[in-house]
Amino acid sequence: MNISFFGRWRRQQSADRSPGLASAFGEDPAGVAELLAECELLRSQAATAGLELDDSPASLTALDQLLPRWRDDPELLPWLGNDAGLYLGSVIVRTVSGATWHVWPGGSPVVLLASGREIQVVEAGLDWAVTGAPELSQVYAEASEA
Repeated sequence: MNISFFGRWRRQQSADRSPGLASAFGEDPAGVAELLAECELLRSQAATAGLELDDSPASLTALDQLLPRWRDDPELLPWLGNDAGLYLGSVIVRTVSGATWHVWPGGSPVVLLASGREIQVVEAGLDWAVTGAPELSQVYAEASEA
């Protein structure tokens, strides 16, 4: 089937796409790392519970101990899980020797350990937010041993 406007639309959509996170990371890795560490929603939820996130491994343990009130809000859950994963990754990058952020061409941020192992921190954060497992402190402990 030949639909002429569809071909023009697809070319326009391809041209309109921004270079994405992977490109931005290549140009300014420190700036992107700072952006990934913001985790505003998670920090807000933690502050409401009386917990200040200080980017330390101990804060991951404290997050694991929070009562998961966010599970009552299905719209909040994926956003909080994403933030939890990015926060986990930020703590790992800041405290585990040789750990760095890596952004896949599709835009997914992962943590690359000195051993070459990649940790899909956003997936871990989403799993933590939804089910409580794996605990963020457990993922950190495994990363720090590698």
